[in-house]
Amino acid sequence: MKIKILITALVLTLALPAAAEFTTVQLAHEVALSDLRLPSHLSGTIGFKGCSTCEYRTERVSESTRYMVNGRSVPLDKFRSTVSRIRNRSEQAVTVLHHLEDDVVTQVSISLL
Repeated sequence: MKIKILITALVLTLALPAAAEFTTVQLAHEVALSDLRLPSHLSGTIGFKGCSTCEYRTERVSESTRYMVNGRSVPLDKFRSTVSRIRNRSEQAVTVLHHLEDDVVTQVSISLL
């Protein structure tokens, strides 16, 4: 019985270093709506600032970029019209998911109360 426990512990110990090797695939940027510049076309660029004193950064979007409102996917024009009606833009957070390897924004989402 002790041999089985010892072998199990040894196997688990050897597996731990492999489990610790993570690779970041996407970065999530949480930005204020007031610091977001949406693209005008499906294949364009999006601009945003990570903080109020940060410089704007520009990232590519593609036709496969998803625009989400309250967890539901909507077309870009509907997303634009929805966020244009928000009054307190500096207090509304938007999440921008940037795929690092493809260097493209995969999702832009907002949760409204």
